[in-house]
Amino acid sequence: MAEVERESMEFDVVIVGGGPAGLAAAIRLRQLGAEQGREISVCVLEKGSEVGAHIMSGAVFEPRALNELIPDWKEKGAPLNTPAVEDRFLFLTQSNAIRMPTPPQMNNHGNYIVSLGNVCRWLGEQAEAAGVDVFPGFAAAEVLFDENGAVRGVATGDMGIGKDGEKTGNYQPGMELLARQTLFAEGCRGHLSKQLMAHYGLREGVDPQTYGIGIKELWEIDPALHKPGLIIHTTGWPMDTSTYGGSFLYHIEGNQVAVGFVVGLDYENPYLSPFHEFQRFKTHPEIAKFFKGGKRISYGARAINEGGFQAIPKLTFPGGALIGCSAGFVNVPKIKGSHTAMKTGMLAAEAVVDWLGEESPASAELTAYPEKLKASWVWEELYKVRNIRPSFHKGFWAGLLYSAIDTVLLRGRAPWTFHHKADHSALKTKDQCKPIDYPKPDGVLTFDRNSSVFLSNTNHEENQPAHLTLKDASVPIDVNLAKYDAPEQRYCPAGVYEIVGQDEGKPRLQINAQNCVHCKTCDIKDPTQNIVWVTPEGGGGPNYPNM
Repeated sequence: MAEVERESMEFDVVIVGGGPAGLAAAIRLRQLGAEQGREISVCVLEKGSEVGAHIMSGAVFEPRALNELIPDWKEKGAPLNTPAVEDRFLFLTQSNAIRMPTPPQMNNHGNYIVSLGNVCRWLGEQAEAAGVDVFPGFAAAEVLFDENGAVRGVATGDMGIGKDGEKTGNYQPGMELLARQTLFAEGCRGHLSKQLMAHYGLREGVDPQTYGIGIKELWEIDPALHKPGLIIHTTGWPMDTSTYGGSFLYHIEGNQVAVGFVVGLDYENPYLSPFHEFQRFKTHPEIAKFFKGGKRISYGARAINEGGFQAIPKLTFPGGALIGCSAGFVNVPKIKGSHTAMKTGMLAAEAVVDWLGEESPASAELTAYPEKLKASWVWEELYKVRNIRPSFHKGFWAGLLYSAIDTVLLRGRAPWTFHHKADHSALKTKDQCKPIDYPKPDGVLTFDRNSSVFLSNTNHEENQPAHLTLKDASVPIDVNLAKYDAPEQRYCPAGVYEIVGQDEGKPRLQINAQNCVHCKTCDIKDPTQNIVWVTPEGGGGPNYPNM
């Protein structure tokens, strides 16, 4: 296909991603510019059809960073409507629930149960009111470099390219968005962030990032069973003791309950299906009682950073920086990352404003950003809990015991640091594990994947190149099926991957890219790292309401 000249726009700062980190950075840039009487032009690119469309989290929201960014958020109508009232922490067996002391990190006094998507929609409004150019429906598909190797911006993807790679009648070339600094706030396992880490060696000397997959449903329940502000977390069943996982149940406003399940992607059994574990979890009598007479209204899934302090990469490179979950700042024991993501965006914004004021060359990195981060409460918070998640690599009971000792006796000040290994390397072969017999869905409390994806409002333009790509087309059958019984059929929560043709003795991998909810699990868990997620046309993917 012949090269097409692309139009370009220039800004002081381009931000890739309209989530908590990107929007907080954009707002802070404009605030500081106004305070200093300087015009700082800022653009936010968001691949979802609108700000918030791709945002999914539990979520119990800690307002610490928001208090710093917009102190009068209540007066401005931020959608933090349900204060946390009660925390319950349960250990589940197959039929019983044992109430346990709530870990200190999970004390949610002062926090709010929210739709993070709606919080981001509101933050997007604040950013626009501050003079930020917000462009939803445009996916940043390519990093642009200058002649010296510094990032000089990004290009959005071409629209109207057919599956055959040729232009269709709807063809529109992408646009170049050029900036003096580009901040990457793509969220967990960001496509361009992953490329930048490899290009600049940003992960050298740090642990591999590790992940969980979070699967969530939103339900309308019987008002008599609804308890606004109730927060329930569980551990134990249906997970075995070698698999990290747990659940959440959050009673939000409007007789709604957010219910979800998280499975650590360092699990070993290739027959495990996080989606089916979640469906099975809902059948526990202590959980199922809330959904009697209720109706499921939304569904989604998303990978979550779990690597913590020891997996934070080098954050800066010539022309740009990583912020938020692109770098990985989730406090896993606290089950929160929005407040830390927002704060990193704000700190990067402060460093950018100083950098712009000094008229620094593009090759000069934002060294003030990591310096500010190390002096902030984010660094202290993540350092204190750094050993808790990796302690579970030794099994559930060992992790639980160590976590109690680390929290209560050592108070996060242990003179050692535990380490991670990459999630994809943890998978055992099929001959080392037993298949798991999951019950069939009843269509009332438990469901199949296709009906679930329907509730995520996921859509992609069908005639476009597949955004789920294979480095080697022979690997799914010759390696994944032969050694692991094709685990992509089970770890994908959207039914994207299917092995077809086995009855005829000619198995092949069928990729139903239309179903993809952009969770990135395949990019993370594929045992040979043969699957690569690339960004589809802007506006595609899920359209989450109130998630």
